[in-house]
Amino acid sequence: MTVILDKQPEKYLNSLNEPDFSRITNALEKLKLEPPKGDIIKMQDRKNGYRLRIGDYRVIFHFESEDEKIIVSEIDRRGQIIY
Repeated sequence: MTVILDKQPEKYLNSLNEPDFSRITNALEKLKLEPPKGDIIKMQDRKNGYRLRIGDYRVIFHFESEDEKIIVSEIDRRGQIIY
């Protein structure tokens, strides 16, 4: 599987300090595993959205099974992401 970042999460990720950047990128790499690893829950208010918790950070993503892609739509601190 391939992880693809939308524009906002890529910009946010690049603005982080090195320890947070490394922690989040390592967690995104674990999403590629079968089954994906991490603190993941299916979001009830989004049709096919999932939330990955990485400490104080949250990653919102969905799977595109026909293309074997994971699309990351949001990365931000807990409380800043509106579910």
